[in-house]
Amino acid sequence: MEKDVYILAIESSCDETAAAVVKNGREVLSNVIYSQIALHTEYGGVVPEIASRKHIEKINQVIEQALSDAHRELSQMTAIAVTYGPGLVGALLVGVSAAKAISFAAGLPLVGVHHIEGHISANYIENKELVPPFLCLVVSGGHSHLVEVKAYGEYKIIGRTRDDAAGEAFDKVARAIGLGYPGGPKIDRVSKEGNPDAIHFPRAKVESGEYDFSFSGLKSAVLNYLNSCEMKGEQVNTADVAASFQKAVVDVLVEHSMEALQKYGYKKFAIAGGVASNSSLRKAFQEACEKKEIAFYHPSPVYCTDNAAMIGAAAYYEFQKGVRHGFDLNAVPNLKLGERI
Repeated sequence: MEKDVYILAIESSCDETAAAVVKNGREVLSNVIYSQIALHTEYGGVVPEIASRKHIEKINQVIEQALSDAHRELSQMTAIAVTYGPGLVGALLVGVSAAKAISFAAGLPLVGVHHIEGHISANYIENKELVPPFLCLVVSGGHSHLVEVKAYGEYKIIGRTRDDAAGEAFDKVARAIGLGYPGGPKIDRVSKEGNPDAIHFPRAKVESGEYDFSFSGLKSAVLNYLNSCEMKGEQVNTADVAASFQKAVVDVLVEHSMEALQKYGYKKFAIAGGVASNSSLRKAFQEACEKKEIAFYHPSPVYCTDNAAMIGAAAYYEFQKGVRHGFDLNAVPNLKLGERI
């Protein structure tokens, strides 16, 4: 009988300081997240220097809390996992430094994890039956990827954003219509009161990339609409703008994903990343997948936003393949999906 693998995972790629204990890649024993949203709200977005300082202040606390919540000692861990890219370099360095120090002091193997692989692996936590291969849409503040998950740790990107990521577009539009930061949850909430068909915003099609996304034109269309209303002295219905913008984003994400599923023949589809917690997106995918008899998977909202449990899930499969990192592991802010350092 195989011995259970307990991984202490650390995530600090942006503005969440997180630690978790994950058993055998699928069972979360603890998942501690310190969110900095309140700190960055007044600036309208994440300030890297402030994020890094707060990570330094909180990192040991969340790690200790994760072990305590899991009712486990550090000596009972099998390995230490940490996000080493992509992300904000200063923020990443805090987590990587902490993980290396713990790995050295406790004599435990160190496993570096790609942040986006973590998001994809979040689907394994609550969907015990999900195994590769499957198609996954990763939608977050920094990424919009359509990915073939060929095997654990083996990925092929078949579509990506050419400009703004979906989450980035949400933040920019939310700021423009006066909702503030973070944009995604606020647009999702306000949209429930609006008419998604009130304003027709464009759905971009990228000629040279069948499954690629482009959201900068949509963002510009919203800004042009707002400027036009201001010049004409017309009142803007914020809920209608939010709902119409959100529908335009959702339509494109669903259309591209469904076309790719048909072409590549996958019968399993998953979503991941912060925008994957959007209620309209989840509902639209649920309906589209049901029509085509495709199994649809998505993590709970707590595992969509940045967290360490997803890093522990991804790390388990890397660990099982024999991946180990040395104490020269460094933060790689622009790490590409599938790259190994």
